Amino acid sequence: MSDCYLPRLGGIELQVHDLARRQSEAGHDVSILTTTAGPSSIDVVAGPSSVDVVAGPVDVIRVGRGPKESIRYRSAAAGATRLTRTLDQFDLVHAHTSSFSPLTFLCAHHAARRGTPTVATVHSLWAKATPLFSAFDVFTRWGSWPVTWSAVSNAAAASIRGIVGDRAEVTILPNGVDPSEWTARTDLATAPEALRLVAVSRLARRKRILQLVEILQVVRDQLPESVRLEVQILGEGPQRPDIERYLHRHDMGEWVHLQGRRSRAEIADVLAGSHLFVAPATLESFGIAALEARCAGLPIVARAGTGVEDFVVDGREGWLVRSDAAMIDTIVSLARTPDVLAGVAAHNRSTPASISWTGVLGTCEDLYRKASARHGRDWVSVGVPQLATQ
Repeated sequence: MSDCYLPRLGGIELQVHDLARRQSEAGHDVSILTTTAGPSSIDVVAGPSSVDVVAGPVDVIRVGRGPKESIRYRSAAAGATRLTRTLDQFDLVHAHTSSFSPLTFLCAHHAARRGTPTVATVHSLWAKATPLFSAFDVFTRWGSWPVTWSAVSNAAAASIRGIVGDRAEVTILPNGVDPSEWTARTDLATAPEALRLVAVSRLARRKRILQLVEILQVVRDQLPESVRLEVQILGEGPQRPDIERYLHRHDMGEWVHLQGRRSRAEIADVLAGSHLFVAPATLESFGIAALEARCAGLPIVARAGTGVEDFVVDGREGWLVRSDAAMIDTIVSLARTPDVLAGVAAHNRSTPASISWTGVLGTCEDLYRKASARHGRDWVSVGVPQLATQ
């Protein structure tokens, strides 16, 4: 279950789809319940740049009332009613929730209360919304529901753990990545002709891409003319006009390029020709684009306190900074010391990332067994790895 799903494009939408597809291919019978309107069967062919509708392996049950009604209380109530009437068809319910997910919270509550094993995964940083969830717990005691809780990173789990305390364990279920799609090909010369930076992100306010171009302007001003910068920003979103105006106003268009949406193969090609991946978001619950870049061998510069911390150790796979000023200082320093950048790139090329779909699917099976045992049921894993229950 997910309030947001394809054809909407975003991290949770693609992750829910990829997880369901891989579980289906492994032998599970998977259905998706969502309030996002669209076709009943969907698969991603070209990746994040476009969604091609084909005969997919996963059945999609949609209760949305139109394209603009992807998250609405009325649709959420209809979805909860639909699930309640058909619960006997399912062995387990997996709710994928963000900071505003009426469908998944309602469905998780109804399913768990009626004895169906239920797993909930939080995909966002609640941040300023944490007091609201805490108040919600006072009235509904959601932290005591018979739900097996998880989150995509330790950063995302922190708020949940602070509310539920010892009433529930919160397991880390990270987003998945296929390392073979992001084969490390980056090779940074000791003195490159130009330092090539890349960011892959939705151009939305919370992703802070406008702040990134402001950071890059200061970086350019602090570097000598002999050090050239080339920046590729891949992604689309509502803030693009603001970013374009800023680039035009400050005459940055010749070295900062907005590339729009690109397929996974196209993103991999850009990563292969880049030296450094930059992630400026402060409310990043996981950072799947940063993980993909790390798999491609790129060093990462990201904000500390985000989900990126789960796969980037400061000074080893990249650098974690606590302010925009520190991000400026770090990029300027790396531009002046390409051998340091090359050392981290060599580590990332030679050392596999700690997160992959194999581990994600195994953690899912572990969570499903725990949730089933909680309701006195057995869970039969089908064709996917199992992890020992901790």
